[in-house]
Amino acid sequence: MDLTINGQRTAIKSDPERPLLWVLRNELDLTGAKYGCGEGQCGACTVLLDGVAIRSCITPVYTVAGREISTIEGLADGERLHPVQQAFIDCDAMQCGYCTCGMILSAVALLHKSPTPSDAEIKQKLDGNVCRCGTYNRIVEAVHKAGAAMHASVKEWPAAHR
Repeated sequence: MDLTINGQRTAIKSDPERPLLWVLRNELDLTGAKYGCGEGQCGACTVLLDGVAIRSCITPVYTVAGREISTIEGLADGERLHPVQQAFIDCDAMQCGYCTCGMILSAVALLHKSPTPSDAEIKQKLDGNVCRCGTYNRIVEAVHKAGAAMHASVKEWPAAHR
């Protein structure tokens, strides 16, 4: 089947029922999405599917064929980090880093729908992403900072990265 990942079309031969997470990590060497709970509850495996945050550990690969999959590896524009990635660094919104990729992709999906979310909206939309280090306040700060940066420079970023 054909998958489009980070703008690149890729043909794979895999069991159609295999979780997308394992195809990404083991067959395509895209290891940003992590295995956490295996039940879609922790958010470590989050990727974007047509711009919507999904849990790749519970998503059979056949359900994503022909759709746009975005992973953390495709978020930056060359050497230039996406505003959410940069905000996470600027706000020290990560410690161990295990949740970071999923948290960033969930924040990107949120900011696509709501460029200036409230604290409550951020907390609600990122509620399914577990940070074991407890940096939630800094994550909320980073999402606000990224939203402001994205709003200020909306014309500078390619549409796929906004």
